[in-house]
Amino acid sequence: MRYDLPQALMLKAPQRKHISIQRHLADLEKLADLKEGELTMAVSQNTDLHKPCPLCPEEKYKACYSHKLHRHLQNLHWKVSVEFEGYRMCICHLPCRPVKPNFIGDQTFSKMGAHYHCIVCSATITRRTDMISHINRHVNKGETESRFIIVLKESATEVRVLPNYSTPQKTDSYFNPKMKLNRQLIFCALAVLAEERKPIECLDAFGATGIMGLQWAKHLRSSVKVTINDCNENSVTMIQENCHLNKMKVKLNAKEEDNDEAMGDGEENTDTIEVTKMDANVIMHLRSFDFIHLDPFGTSVNYLDSAFCNVRNFGIVSLTSTDISSLYAKAQHVALRHYGCNIVRTEYYKELAARIVIAAVTRAAARCNKGIDVLLSVALEHFVLVVVRVLRGPSPADDSAKKIRYLIHCQWCEERIFQKEGNMVEENPYQQLPCDCHGSMPGKTAVVLGPLWSGALFNTGFLRRMFFEAAHYGLDEAQSLLKTLVCEAECTTLKPYSIYSSYDENKQEECGVYIKTPNTSAESLLIHGKRKSEEVVQNAGKRQKSENSAEHPAFYYNIHRHSIKGMNMPKLNKFLSYLCEAGYRVSRTHFDPMGVRTNAPLAQFKTILMKYSAPTYTGGQAEGPVHLAEGIQAGEQVEAAADSKAEDDAEFVEYDKSEVAAATLTKDYPTYCAAD
Repeated sequence: MRYDLPQALMLKAPQRKHISIQRHLADLEKLADLKEGELTMAVSQNTDLHKPCPLCPEEKYKACYSHKLHRHLQNLHWKVSVEFEGYRMCICHLPCRPVKPNFIGDQTFSKMGAHYHCIVCSATITRRTDMISHINRHVNKGETESRFIIVLKESATEVRVLPNYSTPQKTDSYFNPKMKLNRQLIFCALAVLAEERKPIECLDAFGATGIMGLQWAKHLRSSVKVTINDCNENSVTMIQENCHLNKMKVKLNAKEEDNDEAMGDGEENTDTIEVTKMDANVIMHLRSFDFIHLDPFGTSVNYLDSAFCNVRNFGIVSLTSTDISSLYAKAQHVALRHYGCNIVRTEYYKELAARIVIAAVTRAAARCNKGIDVLLSVALEHFVLVVVRVLRGPSPADDSAKKIRYLIHCQWCEERIFQKEGNMVEENPYQQLPCDCHGSMPGKTAVVLGPLWSGALFNTGFLRRMFFEAAHYGLDEAQSLLKTLVCEAECTTLKPYSIYSSYDENKQEECGVYIKTPNTSAESLLIHGKRKSEEVVQNAGKRQKSENSAEHPAFYYNIHRHSIKGMNMPKLNKFLSYLCEAGYRVSRTHFDPMGVRTNAPLAQFKTILMKYSAPTYTGGQAEGPVHLAEGIQAGEQVEAAADSKAEDDAEFVEYDKSEVAAATLTKDYPTYCAAD
């Protein structure tokens, strides 16, 4: 519902300045008189002689005579102040800024941190030079007035934020506009879950401004019971104001606030949002939820055990990891410390990051006797998003734990393969790699990465239903990405597909859960909170076996990384068709715009790339084939046939180019690019 906000709600009155921001030195001395009147009666007899410092705690600077206090304020506070538009931002020694304690033996020492308060955005900054640079940035942006809030709008939801909302370490109301796509994907996943069972209890464990929880309650309304949590008191106050701004009732401590003034005239809104102030681990231990979203600042491994402790069966846990430096192998020691994983920088580092996070999620769920089914995994520039469904029981936990394996990566040609299952030590692990770099190159050529998740990264049926919800709510950015994810999950290049027909087919059953559709009777639905019946378990096992055979290939190759020097490469779409004609499964990937996900080995990938590349000096077309020796072509065809048999366990029959091209354009085989 869209509505126009009155001008009184857009900008509030200027905030009350901190006591360290004054115009004259005499104003600070007047504050000492005000603080003197607040002392206890025990020391009130000496108020005419001793005065405390208004900017220092009592244990740091005790009350003294007026002339000594004047000298203290002038030398310690006023001389090192920062001037801005007639005001002086003096240095403050009060406990306004939290300082990490230092542990020495059994005692704890906390150092009082001196800091400045910004007159524009109320940020606390330690150093004077940083404060001057901070003020100059405000001036360059045209922010010269002290405003309490700024109203931002996203998906018909308004939120109030501070002027420095984009700096997480210097504001309580952090809001990142670049995470809009992330919020849309999470909303689509919640909307799919809301179609399965109503109502569902969902938790936004790190609310900040409350934008995500407000979008859930505003669009899904009575289908969800939203709880927004944050451990910061200022953020909780901001969330309550944003709820009133969007005409939502706020529930605090099991009591509803009377928000008749926030409601519009003649409007009735029964939507209620529960706002809590506690640690995320505490609330997830105390209560059970159907949907939990974790979006901390940095890694989320510290909250995984609590998230899987009380999440309901067939519920969904989504987590956003923003520690990109460690996941993308820029800080490898941090990845080893947080995730217990050994990684190096590779061409497929984004997919490697997603598999690292899923492996950590799997181990946390297995410790609670729960398994997972990966529904969605996205790794973009700013974040790594993973959405999993929780399957309660030791058997699903064991099945998920078996999919955590190590990866053998060749450092010369960047070929990779997961280690074989089993505990037996092999005499020569290099034999598992398809390449022969170890025999032709001196020294050790491969490294062991992991442990990583070796299973599928997507669930095609869930992605199609997410696409349907994105189209229903008009989320354009999410629609384009979900189209790519569906093609990547099926490993096909066929982009035009009927979303409505496939939506009804894939909505019947998923992970052993019967989804409510118009063709499904009420008796066949799974009762919320009950254990699965024997028939449901058997259907889940059959479905799992059928899905494993059609699982998308692991990892991808970058076409530019393996290009031949002095040769013009073919266009990417044409190269995909050439791989498809050779009998391989192929698709593009969202991890890399120039990446190709295929089950073809790297040697055959390079052979086809070289075959359809043209030398730069001949001026020929890029798609013209390069004639190779007959012996090389025959040997490569035999090697490709053996590798394709090991990958797909299917026999490919060789047709003419015209017949293969006709087979790839048909819609009878949407999953494969060549006829079976």
